Amino acid sequence: MTPPRPVMLIVLDGWGLREERAHNAVALARTPVMDALLASRPHTRLRTCGRAVGLPDGQMGNSEVGHLNLGAGRVVNQDIVRIDRAIEDGGFDRNPSLLGAVRAARQGGGALHLIGLVSDGGVHSHQDHGVAVARLARREGAERIFAHAFTDGRDTPPRSGLGFVERFAADLRREAAGRVATVMGRYYAMDRDRRWERTQRAYRALVAGEGIPAADPLSAIRDSYARDVTDEFIEPRVVQADGAPLARIQAGDAVVCFNFRSDRARQITRALAVAPFDGFDAAGRPAVHYACMTEYDETFGLPIAFPLESRTGLFCHALAAAGRTCLRVAETEKYPHVTFFFNGGVEEPPPGERRIMIPSPKVATYDLQPEMSAEGVTQAVLNALAEGVDDAIVVNFANPDMVGHTGVEAAAVRAVETVDACLGRVLAALGARGGAAVVTADHGNCEQMWDEENQSPHTAHTLN
Repeated sequence: MTPPRPVMLIVLDGWGLREERAHNAVALARTPVMDALLASRPHTRLRTCGRAVGLPDGQMGNSEVGHLNLGAGRVVNQDIVRIDRAIEDGGFDRNPSLLGAVRAARQGGGALHLIGLVSDGGVHSHQDHGVAVARLARREGAERIFAHAFTDGRDTPPRSGLGFVERFAADLRREAAGRVATVMGRYYAMDRDRRWERTQRAYRALVAGEGIPAADPLSAIRDSYARDVTDEFIEPRVVQADGAPLARIQAGDAVVCFNFRSDRARQITRALAVAPFDGFDAAGRPAVHYACMTEYDETFGLPIAFPLESRTGLFCHALAAAGRTCLRVAETEKYPHVTFFFNGGVEEPPPGERRIMIPSPKVATYDLQPEMSAEGVTQAVLNALAEGVDDAIVVNFANPDMVGHTGVEAAAVRAVETVDACLGRVLAALGARGGAAVVTADHGNCEQMWDEENQSPHTAHTLN
């Protein structure tokens, strides 16, 4: 039997296009492979933000959104748009999962806890959604409402968290709907790479009140800045009242996680509400009513405010219907994107699909190892091409995005150069098999490494 001539989709995550060379890791890097492709192959620019990918106008794209749209081959309206519309038309206040959480807390004499990323980044959450839940809870008669603020600094400027939390707390006060009880960086509360020691620190702050004591949330952030610790990395801070934690998640309480993106909400949700759990020792975990803003994992069995909308006619469906096989390859950081998100938010692989996940390096931040696991991803693809059993291959190189998020320009340049070299090896092997490739990105990031307005490293995605 003649081996298939494979078609490959190669996603260079976070590799954006920008004319200016200054602080542009893509332009500053040596990229002979990409240079040759742009000089000799048909190419165009894609818009990966706003309405072009189902987001609000002016909203930067991200890896989840990019892969959803790539896998669908069409514009897919995103969860942030669905939630915003529900708030506008009143459907949010009638949402049975949100109402269920509020009533569970009220009827059981417990507190309602809101957890989520407090920023307007719009990638994983929007703080206005948390305020909307608090407002609903207050309207329904909840008296004890507490918010646990995860600070961003990755999809937003590194020291913007103070302003976001200040506005969030003020909005809660205006609605007479609760106080901020803990503050912690997303590095701890939103890990997705099974670094359970990070999640454990967030969990202990939420459940046991263990963390650095703070008089109030704003002083907690100011103190972190004074120690040169930016938003993403703020250690768990616990607001005190009369010498004790203002609030802890306890048995009989209800929790609403208002993050709408699933990948970085999974670990903390598992720790707080999913059984069995073996990420770390959570003996004595309080039994709570837990509601998710969207479906974080179809196996969790938790109430979902905005369930997954059925999506048909996707790339994976077309391949399965034609009896074709497909391989998905990525390192841990982007594995959900080439699988769950690319397949429209469905975890279970369709017939004929196989997957390879290469572990991401265990470093604190990826500027310390900008090569990440690109070599392992490349070798997995080369091995698959040698085996000759896959009709299609989807591969993601995470480096430009993940290293771009660190804000370290020299490391981002190295990341781009690493991916360019790997791209050359993959394309050469694919060409030897008579295959074809589409090379693309899912959004921009590392082409802008400096924020002129704030005079600080640029760590967020871009509109490029």
